[in-house]
Amino acid sequence: MYNQGMNLTNDNYVIYMGTKNFTEKYYKDKDGWAKISAKGKMFRMTSEQVLNHLLPAIAGVKPNLIVRVEHKDKTTKGSVG
Repeated sequence: MYNQGMNLTNDNYVIYMGTKNFTEKYYKDKDGWAKISAKGKMFRMTSEQVLNHLLPAIAGVKPNLIVRVEHKDKTTKGSVG
């Protein structure tokens, strides 16, 4: 549930996207957006690249993709990533 004291900036969210066989993790830190591949390798990304990965799944163009977003309020739970 939304709390008015919650920090809703991009760097407080972690996006998980994948299929039943793999998951990739997307998050924003002080250096910008990053992707952690299913094999654990980190790639730096622009915000446009993140959207290019995310939008087809949200739009249902790639129905086999599963998207989950978690809110991590860094003021109470530590850093994300």
